Amino acid sequence: MRTRLTEMLGIEHPIVQGGMQWVGLAELAAAVSNAGGLGILTALTQPTPEALDKEIKRCREMTDKPFGVNLTILPTIKPVPYEEYARVIIESGIKIVETAGRNPEPFLPPYKAAGITVIHKCTSIRHSLKAERIGVDIVSVDGFECAGHPGEDDITNFILLPLAARKLSIPFIASGGFGDGKGLAAALALGAEGINMGTRFMATKEAPIHDKVKQAMVEANELDTALIFRSLRNTARVFKNGIAEQVLEIESRPGETQFEDIRELVQGARGREVYTRGELDHGIWSAGMVVGLIDDVPTCEELLRRIVEEAEQIIAERLSAIGAVSGRDIHASA
Repeated sequence: MRTRLTEMLGIEHPIVQGGMQWVGLAELAAAVSNAGGLGILTALTQPTPEALDKEIKRCREMTDKPFGVNLTILPTIKPVPYEEYARVIIESGIKIVETAGRNPEPFLPPYKAAGITVIHKCTSIRHSLKAERIGVDIVSVDGFECAGHPGEDDITNFILLPLAARKLSIPFIASGGFGDGKGLAAALALGAEGINMGTRFMATKEAPIHDKVKQAMVEANELDTALIFRSLRNTARVFKNGIAEQVLEIESRPGETQFEDIRELVQGARGREVYTRGELDHGIWSAGMVVGLIDDVPTCEELLRRIVEEAEQIIAERLSAIGAVSGRDIHASA
């Protein structure tokens, strides 16, 4: 299954493991890359730029396949030395960077000078077109279904992807709601060059999170996520747990919500402890609507193999058969 994405990134399958805070460690990124996809380390999961350099070296010890690094630029409680993280990425020889959050334009000149391919995550067509204009190589189009920050427009991928295919010249991948071969086949049919998965990779053997978190996703359905921070216009999709419900209750109160009202509940350290300790109601943790499609915890190799096999079967058998029937009908009517 060759697409512009696989050719540009030097990978076997058009499947990317997007950056995930506290989850994008070497174990997972290397497993995805070894399985033929693109694994991605999350820079800000590492406490310092120096720690990121060590994590990149650790990942290289686990795989000789291409992998990338995500650097997300978002408002944070504590200042983050983004430029130093970018410097480490460049000096380490990484050739693929996933950017997200704010406009990545200030970082593009040094990335380009280093021969880095930049994938930028966008939740709207207008932002995708802006990314193309400033020189991004690939856009990751994130629909309303996605985990993390889906933007404020609430547009699903069945609208975003055909629009992206119509308006963009650069390649794009589909993100949000993808977890099986049906989704991959659909994304390709809608014009994407591949898919980006985050939540689905959390429920794999190699994901460095507690088994209770993985089992919660297996048992969840498509209704088990919540949109928080809507009142702050910084919407985030998270797993619907006790903490998320407390945040929603505070946001629903009369008057304007202040971040200070919810700060203690949504601290990143609490979310990290969910992954390490398996206490599902200790903090908020990102999860997409795709949890409704998750019913097991395979290895990354097993997951990618069956996604690609299912997509290829749909394309070769179901879609071609429909096309053959339609062709016969047209011929008969003529």
